[in-house]
Amino acid sequence: MVELVARATMPIRCSTTDTFDAFVQPERITRFWLTSTTDALSPGAQVEWEFMVPGAIEGVHVTAFDRPHHIGFTWTGSGLLVDIRLSQLQSDMTVVSVEVRGFQGDDAMDQTVNTTEGFSIVLCDLKVLLESGHPANLVRDKAALIERSRAA
Repeated sequence: MVELVARATMPIRCSTTDTFDAFVQPERITRFWLTSTTDALSPGAQVEWEFMVPGAIEGVHVTAFDRPHHIGFTWTGSGLLVDIRLSQLQSDMTVVSVEVRGFQGDDAMDQTVNTTEGFSIVLCDLKVLLESGHPANLVRDKAALIERSRAA
């Protein structure tokens, strides 16, 4: 059987350090992706993330931390492995690549597609935030759409 992998990549006109810090610092990650986090990401950290979709909460266990190039973690509830890699394309441009593995079950293909879409939106929102100083609220708007579809 072929392993399903969700992938998303985005160039961001920002240094690798600033881009990396946007994922690990609570005051930054809550500007574009999360509602809250119990702590900053660091080597071996175990934190809880509350996403913008109401009721969506996930434990995070950091498995790789190489500032400013690599963050790896496991979502403890689903067992999915998330790998975020950052590379400097130019002096003022970082390429962020995300891969998620570990999809299981009859709906593994749907999970992979949804995760690819989700990370694409996250990276687009991060790009706008870091390049303009203001989030585009893409994640927030997608969360509202998900909440609306659940209520229907």
